Amino acid sequence: MRLSKPLAALAGVTMFSLAACGGSGGAAPSARGSYKDMQGSVAQDPNRTGPAPEVVGARTGGTVTVYVTKDPGFDDLDPSNAWSALGNTLLQDFTSRSLTQYSRDPKTGDMVLVPDLATDLGHHNADYTEWTFTIRKGARWEDGSPVTAKQVAFGISRSMDTGTFPGGPGTEYSQTYFKGAGSYKGPYSDPGARWDGVTVDGDKVTIHMARPFADMPYWGAFPAMGAVPLGKASNPPDYGLHPMSDGPYKVQSFGPNEELELVRNNQWDAKTDAGRHQYVDKWVIKFNQDQAKVDQIMLSGNAMSQTALSTALGSSNYNVAKAKLGDRLVQTATQCGVYLEPDYTKITDIRVRKAIAYAYPYDDKWLSEGNVPGVTRVPADSIMPPAMAGKHDYFVDGQQFTYDPEEAKELLKQAGYAPGEFQLTMMYYEPDALAVASQKVLVKGLENAGFKVKSIPVQESVYAIATNPDDPVNKQLNVRYLSWCADWPTGLTMLPPMVRSGAAYNFSHFSEKSIDERMSRISSLPLGKQADAWGALDEEIGRKYLPIIPTAFRNELFPFGSRIGNASGDTEMGMPNFKDLYVK
Repeated sequence: MRLSKPLAALAGVTMFSLAACGGSGGAAPSARGSYKDMQGSVAQDPNRTGPAPEVVGARTGGTVTVYVTKDPGFDDLDPSNAWSALGNTLLQDFTSRSLTQYSRDPKTGDMVLVPDLATDLGHHNADYTEWTFTIRKGARWEDGSPVTAKQVAFGISRSMDTGTFPGGPGTEYSQTYFKGAGSYKGPYSDPGARWDGVTVDGDKVTIHMARPFADMPYWGAFPAMGAVPLGKASNPPDYGLHPMSDGPYKVQSFGPNEELELVRNNQWDAKTDAGRHQYVDKWVIKFNQDQAKVDQIMLSGNAMSQTALSTALGSSNYNVAKAKLGDRLVQTATQCGVYLEPDYTKITDIRVRKAIAYAYPYDDKWLSEGNVPGVTRVPADSIMPPAMAGKHDYFVDGQQFTYDPEEAKELLKQAGYAPGEFQLTMMYYEPDALAVASQKVLVKGLENAGFKVKSIPVQESVYAIATNPDDPVNKQLNVRYLSWCADWPTGLTMLPPMVRSGAAYNFSHFSEKSIDERMSRISSLPLGKQADAWGALDEEIGRKYLPIIPTAFRNELFPFGSRIGNASGDTEMGMPNFKDLYVK
């Protein structure tokens, strides 16, 4: 997943994503089970009903401003295209309901998977190749019309259209697990084609799988697993500029990569919603904000800051903010990692890849990006982050990778390269001052460790370049930079998207048939055996191949204004918990 833009980032700009799912069903009890029988690292409450429990002390009214820093925002609001922590959070919390959702437990602070448009978390057949969800009555669009099972099925079918939504999460999940994967191209790329991967019977939606998929309830929490109006009304790209809302807020105005304004949707019925509130009158989300200026606002205590919050805090202001804001500076753990990805097809010697790991100036680079070492960035030892079920703790080279120029030079020497002989080519996003500063620090560290570095400044999204195999800049690169968050806390959302041959976010271009086959087998194992199998595979990939260098696990710091009530974070999204906020 990504933070903003599709879960990915390169040399200076980070982006993330997120997901989840749910529903209910009914077929022969002997052949079907309920998701509540499954075990996972996220608590589930399949029986949760609306309205969501009231937040103690909450009141209605007011406008909240959200300053989004270190993030250019997004080009559209189409739920089929949402695959970032920021995009998924804003759509799921405000405008685009899905089969399931996450709700924060006020006692523990943990996020719980609960029903949303579906009446529970779904029913599956014996081998998880069929899931049925019952769509609840009473959910309405902003124009007052009912949300129907057919509209949910249509929304799900759109997720198969990876030609229309190449940056959407359907590229990884729908087109891997749903029936027709690889052959059905979606309603826009393959108009008129019949697809029986999703069927509707009254208020029941049944999704048919190409292979066992036990994680469907998590996938169901993505906006891509929600309803979309039928017909021309939802044709892309126009629909993404002003999507129809079935959540507590609707779009008043949207300037791509600039600003989003949301106001109350008076057709939303709290009795149908187990996780959301509608305390605030209006939300103003400002994208791509200057971190230093936002920090000044949030630390000023002035009227502008009191009803505002920020999605990040600059490292230079951490100690001041900690003292000044107290519990209004919320630190939130995430299921996210930051990775350096040597191109496996171009940097074929593992000794060179290890040399890169020792040549990476960890602390200095984190500081140059505006992060706080030990707080928002902590050393990583694996691909899977700490919150993942089954994660193995291991060190690829017998010790934690740290900046060690002499060790890097020795490894390069063993691989047959003199200092300054092996060239690394990477890109950075030039319009971002932090990205420019960060790249300078990175280049200095790599050069001091014996590498020659070519840096290519780019003016467009580094994500768009890295995911386009035909891009002339991308063709030159032999190192890319990726930030990735788990879409839900299982290895299935970390390893296949990053290392499966041909995966959209396999920025290292790693490809090993034996690893592909292992990943396919693990997803078909009994649920109780999957977690450790993913952890073991993570360790094997790291020790044997090192196609991905984990540089950091990440936490987030969110400054909240003095009049923002119930300041808290969403640990599944790695974002502020917007659903429960109010203005004091």
